[in-house]
Amino acid sequence: MPCSIHYGSGSISGHFSQDNVGVGDVVVKDQVFIEATKEPSLTFLIAKFDGIIGLGFQEISVGDQVPVWYSMVDQGLVDEPVFSFWLNRDPEAEEGGEIVFGGVDPKHYKGNHSYVPVTQKGYWQFKMGDFLIGNLSTGFCKGGCAAIVDSGTSLLAGPTTVVTQINHAIGAEGVVSMECKEIASQYGDMIWDLLVSGVQPDEVCSQVGLCHSNGAQSVSTNIEMVVDKEYKDGTSAHDSALCTACEMAVVWIQNQLQQDGVKEKVLEYVNQLCERLPTPVGESVIDCNSLSDMPNVTFTIGGKAYTLTPDQYILKTGEGVSSICISGFMALDVPAPRGPLWILGDVFMGVYHTVFDSGNLQLGFAEAA
Repeated sequence: MPCSIHYGSGSISGHFSQDNVGVGDVVVKDQVFIEATKEPSLTFLIAKFDGIIGLGFQEISVGDQVPVWYSMVDQGLVDEPVFSFWLNRDPEAEEGGEIVFGGVDPKHYKGNHSYVPVTQKGYWQFKMGDFLIGNLSTGFCKGGCAAIVDSGTSLLAGPTTVVTQINHAIGAEGVVSMECKEIASQYGDMIWDLLVSGVQPDEVCSQVGLCHSNGAQSVSTNIEMVVDKEYKDGTSAHDSALCTACEMAVVWIQNQLQQDGVKEKVLEYVNQLCERLPTPVGESVIDCNSLSDMPNVTFTIGGKAYTLTPDQYILKTGEGVSSICISGFMALDVPAPRGPLWILGDVFMGVYHTVFDSGNLQLGFAEAA
């Protein structure tokens, strides 16, 4: 039976096959898998790996086939229905990391894991709390945001609104968005006045006439990394961009209002944030010499703070004058009700040892060692 999978960085197609599959020193019997016959993307051409093992829930498996992890549990091949990740962030190390099927390796974490429940089966999704830059709230996830942990995503992906604030705080250079500057110059006063008068933030852009009343009109294509593209509408690209820019400006202005900001300075701040919008592919470059001046960033998960230092969230390649530093944050926008959505990828998992407990439907995090 023919089948295909579309990833954010490419796609594969082929047909279902069945065979015994070796995972470490155990053999999973009669496992159905996709035998890829076409891999039409640069990612797969240059990849050093020979295949992909999906560890999401069966709810998102192609053709509703039973994933290999389910088979390992059902066939009694593991001690407990838990798998865990340790990712070594030292590029010079001999061992790149370790995945344990059936438990955890105490050598690779410190203290105890703190657990949060899985809120939606599909990807490993949970509810994340506030996100802070330095010690200041970005104001975007105070009421909670949906997040997933995904080892198949290299960076930390979050809403453009917050990633732009991060880029401003760390000095990352993105592409100037004309739509964003247009909103700041032409609608900034109006947005300010509506917020001051008590209009709810999620209604401001529709009252200004830039969005339909049902909210955001655009979604970054980056979401295809982990979520099927479900959101489509008939608006023009420019109108959609203006709506998105307006909604970002509302979050920024609302956050500054709560800190008693002065109108003129706040609108200038919004204009500066426009200059820090990420590039179309979501990534932003940074000056390697400025790491010591950058703030920590903190994710709140289950009421507990998980902090990343600049050395942990900035990726560096090369040495000396040829070195390049990339912000570990990339922009990704998912509309309600599924979004806003964060993806805590390898940048986060490298710092925090992660336990995927499918028996109790929960995720555990502890400082990696």
